[in-house]
Parts: sequence; structure tokens; C-alpha cells
Amino acid sequence: MKITRVGVDLAKNVFQVHGVNRAGRCVWKRQLKRSNWLQALTQKLEPGCEIGMEACGGSHHWARELRSRGFVVKLVSPQFVKPFVKSNKNDVNDAEAVCEAISRPSMRYVPIKTAEQQDLQAMHRIRDTLMRHRKAKANQIRGLVAEYGIVAPKTIVPLRRAIPDWLEDAENGLSDNFRALLFGLWEDFQQLEQRVKDVDRQINAVSNTNADAKRLKQLRGVGPLVSTALVAQFGDGRQFTRGRQASASIGVTPRHAGTGGKNLIYGITKRGDPYLRSILIHGARAVVSQAKRRDDALSRWVTDLADRTHTNVAAVALANKTARMAWAMLRYGTDYDPQLARA
Repeated sequence: MKITRVGVDLAKNVFQVHGVNRAGRCVWKRQLKRSNWLQALTQKLEPGCEIGMEACGGSHHWARELRSRGFVVKLVSPQFVKPFVKSNKNDVNDAEAVCEAISRPSMRYVPIKTAEQQDLQAMHRIRDTLMRHRKAKANQIRGLVAEYGIVAPKTIVPLRRAIPDWLEDAENGLSDNFRALLFGLWEDFQQLEQRVKDVDRQINAVSNTNADAKRLKQLRGVGPLVSTALVAQFGDGRQFTRGRQASASIGVTPRHAGTGGKNLIYGITKRGDPYLRSILIHGARAVVSQAKRRDDALSRWVTDLADRTHTNVAAVALANKTARMAWAMLRYGTDYDPQLARA
């Protein structure tokens, strides 16, 4: 019996597959080893067969491998697969649930990322982790020196300047043992800062060579960080049919609930990637702070909105608009048009 649809439950070393025919009847259920599972699928399935997987670690790699062999690959978010899991959760039931989920005509799928997109995403993930580690190291230093009566600065720049002075000051009450410990923390802090600078240089280099990232930097409030993060998230933008879907995917659209013909509007949904959303809003906040000194249509719109509501509301609204414009530029390969920014 010809298999038309297959659900795959991914793991590290074993892969559970669940195949059905055109009538939806299970005709193939098997556990495959990592070393030969691609070969088994190629021998068992015909090109054009639909293969569904949960969007998880390694799924984009396997999706590219399967698509290169002529299969139609669909990645589904785990939250949309869970309602189809029957009874207890195990590999067999998960594979069946994935197979059932991709049969739904209204199912939403995760776009398959290219290797270049994953490279950009890895840079930003590493940078985000390094920034959090640097912040944790700075807080550790502040807490420890506070036990010796030293009040540390709140921000990174003055703290960076203060630590060498603490080490050199022989009359600040620090013991020799603690000075040695503080020097070790200072070296760790400097190493983390150097790693952040190295990743920033890599991101800047990509933003200057990648055509899409270079074009996105024409937008207000979009620099190397935001442009490369948007390219990593949206790709060519073909997975969205309109700009609102793109902005909704990163959680900068209002959340609404309605019943009985009454619709209620709340704050933004905060769905999707929090890292991309945060740097996008930070870039928009910089634009809002400088908008009063400009006289273009976008600046007047942002200034008027900030006066009527709040600066933070205006920054989020501008981030929403920026995400939509970025999608349009990626989808259609166009440059930034200031005349359309206010529309």
C-alpha cells in the first residue's frame, strides 16, 4: 500500500516513524536507528511523500536533508502537536500525533531555516548568553565587595573602571586573600567582555556582506544586531502573506479576546523570540528619543503617539511598524521608502 504521509518523532539515536496511506490507515510503524533512518525512508517512500516533524533541536537539519531527497517536509510547533497525542506520551504516540497534525488543512507550520540563517541565529544566541554571563559576573562582584563596605556602580562602564582602582588601593579594607579572588573575577569579566566584542565583530561583518541585512539597515532604529536577527528569523519572508503575520510572530501585536460580538484589546502578546523582540524595541526606543529633533513624517507620527500615550507605547508601536516594513523589504527585495513608512 502506497504511503502518502509520515510522522516522525525525532530523538538523539532512535527515530519513530508512523506512515499512513491515502485513506489515513496506518501501514508502516517502525523505530529506526540514526545511522540508517534516511536510507530506510528513501527505500520505503516515494518522492513527494509528506513527512512531518516537530520543530525541535536538529529538525531543520533533517528537514533540509529530507527535502534534498525529494520529500515534502513540514515542521510543526510542539504546542500544535500536543492536542493529537492519544493516551500516554511515548515515541509511538508522538509520531502518530505528528502524522495526524500535518493532515489538518489549517495547520500552521514552522519555516525551514537555511544553514546561513542558523549561523546568524547561533551568533545571536551565543551573544545573548555571553551578555547574561557578564551581567551575572558583574552582580557577583558587586555583592562580594559590598561585604567589605564598597558600594559598586550600577552600570557596566563605571564598574569596569572601578575594579582596577579597588585592586590598587591598599587602604580600602580589602584583605590580600580577597584581592586575589577579586583579581580572578576581574579576569573572568574581561574575558567575557572580549568574547562579546568578538561576536559583535562577526555580526558586524555579516551585516556588511549580507545583501538583505545591508538593505534592512536603511530602516530607522535597525543596526547590525537587529538586521541580522531579522534575517535569521524571517529569511526571505515567504512564510508570511502579510506584514501583520510577521510582526505577530515576534509578539509585538496587541493581544485581543472576544465573545458575543465584544472584542477586548490588551497589551502585546509577547510571543515568539524574546531576544529579537527586545532588541527591536530597544532600537525603536532610540528612534523615539530622537524623533522630536526631526521633521519627517515618521518622526512626527512617533512624537504625536508618544505625547498622546506613553514613550514605551510609542516604542512598541514603532517596533511593530519596523517589523512589518522589514518583512516587506525581505519579501519583495525592495529598499526603504520613507514615503511609505508613515502610511
